[in-house]
Amino acid sequence: MRRATLTALTAPLAIAALTACSTEEGAHDDKEFAVPAGVQKQYAVLAAELAEKGKTVESGEWTVNLITEAAEPWFEAHGAHGAQFRAPKAGETHHIEIIPTETSTGRIVPDVPITLEVVNAEAEVVQKLKLNFYYSTFYHYANNFTVPDAGTYTLRATLGVPAFNRHGEQSETPPLTEGTTVEFADVELTK
Repeated sequence: MRRATLTALTAPLAIAALTACSTEEGAHDDKEFAVPAGVQKQYAVLAAELAEKGKTVESGEWTVNLITEAAEPWFEAHGAHGAQFRAPKAGETHHIEIIPTETSTGRIVPDVPITLEVVNAEAEVVQKLKLNFYYSTFYHYANNFTVPDAGTYTLRATLGVPAFNRHGEQSETPPLTEGTTVEFADVELTK
């Protein structure tokens, strides 16, 4: 497991790469290809939040990003009765976000089963929850956690194999067919 930190240069480089995309000769009637503003904004906001209060760990094909915030509300149960607003429940202290990206492309990976454990200094799991996928300024996986005491914790994220199909040829090895477990050490969780 190798720890890495997002540098201030990563966001501008990623945005520059996105906006500099061009098509192959003859494709799209030789018109310039532009990445939609919403996609550019998603990655710019993610990079800024990671630089301000995040951590990043690389593990093989995965780059796993972490952001911790105060407990947050969201809309859930998007069935026949519409979305229902859910305020943070009593005792919930932190909204912990995991943003898994493919190391080779930088793309946020959808459809990943993720479990997050909050581990205290005595190596005891304080809380373990499955993370939900969220539509927000940038796509991420998260849940609200109840951390009993302010302090320094290790956060352990276990990513399963994404359930989506993969295009490719029989001779190729498909990407992201193995999950990973990463740890973020020395995460300060205050109330």
